[in-house]
Amino acid sequence: MISRSVVAVVGGGSWGSVLASLMGKNVQEVRVWVRDEESAREMNAERSAPKYLKDFRFPETIRIMSDIERVLDGAPSVVIWALPAKACRDRARDFAKFFKGSELVLHATKGIEEGSMKRVSQILVEELPLRRVGVISGPNLAQEIARGEPAATVIASQFQEVVNVGAEVLKSPFFRVYPGTDVAGVEWAGTLKNIYAIASGMLDALHFGQNSRSLLITRGLAEMVRFGVVMGADAGTFLGLAGVGDLMATCSSPLSRNYRVGFALAQGKKLEEALTELGMTAEGVRTTQIVAEFARERGISMPIADALYTILFEGVAIPEMLKALMEKPTVPDRF
Repeated sequence: MISRSVVAVVGGGSWGSVLASLMGKNVQEVRVWVRDEESAREMNAERSAPKYLKDFRFPETIRIMSDIERVLDGAPSVVIWALPAKACRDRARDFAKFFKGSELVLHATKGIEEGSMKRVSQILVEELPLRRVGVISGPNLAQEIARGEPAATVIASQFQEVVNVGAEVLKSPFFRVYPGTDVAGVEWAGTLKNIYAIASGMLDALHFGQNSRSLLITRGLAEMVRFGVVMGADAGTFLGLAGVGDLMATCSSPLSRNYRVGFALAQGKKLEEALTELGMTAEGVRTTQIVAEFARERGISMPIADALYTILFEGVAIPEMLKALMEKPTVPDRF
């Protein structure tokens, strides 16, 4: 029975902590892995994640540990993988020997691997001794879910058992889980929307209104669909929670890390300064570089993503690039 299960979360950041809390109300024990013993002691002592979340407390079923062998001891029934994309392969390779192969793994990472362009589910299958892997993604601002506000997500996997069990351990009166099978679509949607969240933060810092945001979201969505389909995704996935739902949330809220980076840049701060002040990973910066360069090579039309790339990595001023974007020839308003 799931209620008697031990489950694990690899990564004790804001989203990992919230997912642990949700599961902690449905299972016997949740073990959360964090990088260092000092963080583990602090989080256990305060029963919270003070670095990431305000006014948040873990259920008594949560145990924070820095020893991955202890976290995975006895083969937890479910493992939530909640690490930044750039750390996924190395950590999976290091941790593989502690997996038994019976675990169901759901990753909650919205990013891709630089160089290979591989999605996180692909990395985990390559490095861990198991095949039953899925992804959880949607309009999931961790702070709002931590406050108990109504929200929903998508769990997608080729294995129905992963979807069913994931939904069961995460169920909550205020958190709905929708099933899916388009793993590539859900992963690419969660990855690509971070690009446009940075751009949205810039627009807000410049005091632009809802017309500008609507333009960004709708044309950004078209770019996401074009790119995602090339990468094997189903276009329809981008019209659901994992696509336009997540895009709207992250483009509209200062709780979004990527939005905050864009806001800081439009206030005149340098990229490194903005990232340092954030103090957390903003996947959209790396994603913009990887995706824009790939789109240029393959001839995929992504004018907004390409414009953001020139701002972040080529030193083009925001007003100059905005003017250039607005002067581009228009195309039919479709994907």
